[in-house]
Amino acid sequence: MTLQLDWLRGCATALVTPFTNDGSVDEKRLRDLIEYQIAGGVRVLVPCGTTGESVTMSDEENRLVISTVVELARGRARVIAGTGSNSTAVTIARSQAARSLGVDGVLTVAPYYNKPTQEGLYAHFRAIAESVNGLPVVIYNVPGRTSSNISAETTLRLARDVENIVAIKEASGNLSQIMEILRSRPEGFRVISGDDALTLAMIALGAEGLISVASNEAPEMMSRLNDLALAGNWDEARALHYRLLPLMEANFIESSPGPVKAAMALMGLLEENLRLPLVPVQEKTRARLREVLIEAGLLKETSHAIA
Repeated sequence: MTLQLDWLRGCATALVTPFTNDGSVDEKRLRDLIEYQIAGGVRVLVPCGTTGESVTMSDEENRLVISTVVELARGRARVIAGTGSNSTAVTIARSQAARSLGVDGVLTVAPYYNKPTQEGLYAHFRAIAESVNGLPVVIYNVPGRTSSNISAETTLRLARDVENIVAIKEASGNLSQIMEILRSRPEGFRVISGDDALTLAMIALGAEGLISVASNEAPEMMSRLNDLALAGNWDEARALHYRLLPLMEANFIESSPGPVKAAMALMGLLEENLRLPLVPVQEKTRARLREVLIEAGLLKETSHAIA
């Protein structure tokens, strides 16, 4: 039987990791961003995922970010730490380290580059979950990043066989696959959108919420969008969805998190520093981001990027 997680619902934020000009983790900005998220109504924070550029960070840096989020969120928000890798052994070690730091769960992406079979994916996720028995594990399906898809059959098999595999973050864009999971999942197993623009549709089909990129910029509005949809207030949710849709789309004009960091720099939330091989966005992308931020009411027309 799946572990019951009533709190895994609504809008969670896939946190960016702010860096200083010399490339180190900007702890002050990170703390400010956590406060900005909580003040905006976000109750689940997801550090060290794709949006957090975790693949370019050392184990020590990952621990620093996770421990900082856990410390500031305690009593106010839950923390699901990204611990995924294309090595099962490394993912196990990272998941156990995250557990020792006090996280409420871990998010583990499908192995990238290896391109495992469905049986390999099943064995990978089962081994991770068993290594942190009792700690909630969210599996993450994002074929555009990993070159492999976790099939509905494999997801459902894991959901039925492994008690602490509690949810899937689905970013395949395949609504037929997502509906098969929603239709056949065991009681308590949660389906979370990994795509801002599909969240309204997925909640209408039965999903429980979103792990969001856009909530880095707009935590209050993204939280409200999820809450309205989950409450069945479809007209209001739809209006807010279309207000935010240009921002959701602009965040992926170039490889994420390049655009979202550029937008947050325009808003004065951080400096636009990324880890290679990611580089700052093109000027035409930055101009489009400025437009959509203004349209969404997140930036005044006279605002400028921080120095």
